[in-house]
Amino acid sequence: MDFSSSSAPDFYGFLDRMRRPAAADLIRSIKSFIVSFSLNATDAEEDSKKVQEYLFTMEATIKDHPLWINASYEEIDNAIEGLEKFIMTKLFNRTFASSPEDSKIDSDISEKIRLLQCFIKPNHLDVPRLLRNEASWLLAVKELQKINAYKAPREKLTCIMNCCQVINNLLLNASESVHHAPAGADEFLPALIYITIKANPPQLHSNLKFVQLFRRETKLVSEIEYYLTNLISAKTFILNINAHSLTMEEDEFEKHMRDAKLAIEQSTTDSRPQMLDSDAVGSRRKGKEIIAEEARYPYLDANPEELTSEDVKILLGTYKQLVNRYTSLSAALRRLSLDEDRLLSSSYSLSPMGDPPFRETK
Repeated sequence: MDFSSSSAPDFYGFLDRMRRPAAADLIRSIKSFIVSFSLNATDAEEDSKKVQEYLFTMEATIKDHPLWINASYEEIDNAIEGLEKFIMTKLFNRTFASSPEDSKIDSDISEKIRLLQCFIKPNHLDVPRLLRNEASWLLAVKELQKINAYKAPREKLTCIMNCCQVINNLLLNASESVHHAPAGADEFLPALIYITIKANPPQLHSNLKFVQLFRRETKLVSEIEYYLTNLISAKTFILNINAHSLTMEEDEFEKHMRDAKLAIEQSTTDSRPQMLDSDAVGSRRKGKEIIAEEARYPYLDANPEELTSEDVKILLGTYKQLVNRYTSLSAALRRLSLDEDRLLSSSYSLSPMGDPPFRETK
């Protein structure tokens, strides 16, 4: 089953309905929530609580609203799905990977996986041979790698679900074999760990945390909860992986890790231009005050070609923090003089052509 297909809510239908004059009170409520949310300091747990409470409150409001009179349960649910996507898309830069700690964990996991990719095989994780299907694995890898292409929690979760469903289908096919017992979590998790290592999905920790915090709590149940919990377990396993975690001797594991690190460092060195002798001499002549300043701003004089992937990740995290602070400050300065029409057209535009989704376009 592809979780992204028939069960997907009609987001643009939600936007069309919100353009109607009768939705003016809902627009004001949504606008007020987004603006007030952006004024507060970042706190992941508190932010999650605010979003969950607002969606719960709006569900009751929409049920009683004239625009949804006599609406079915599915129509109400689709409206809240649309609202969740709209709000979290607008608040994405404020809520995703919002702390330096999140960025560091993302970086640590990604670097660990890069090392593991150099030598980890299915047998190291005790993945049964009946599950070793390269075509299916490739499909699962591609689904998981899509996760960073989306901003809405539901869409990120759909990538996880589709990946896990591929693995689950392999398990089902294996369990139907004459010589294989019914498959369970003991076989699912090792396969998912191996797929995650092969995929090395970007910002894995931040994506999982984002889904946990901002996907509607009532939707994180049953099969969906099972798959999400397993991927979180896979992330934790990878972050803490060692020889004891694998079917491997300690000395062998350490040697593989050293060799992988050297290979990656050599690859990085070969791809970087060599420093000119004059540059090296100049660097050694820098005074203590300049060196101290560089410690605070290590990339101030760096050239693009000198940056490693790790440098880019650090800079991206710092940039997001800067944007969040600037946005909050700007919003605070404008809050007493916000023009409603201008806010609607600038803060709420999601359509491909840039038209405000809650207003009729000409």
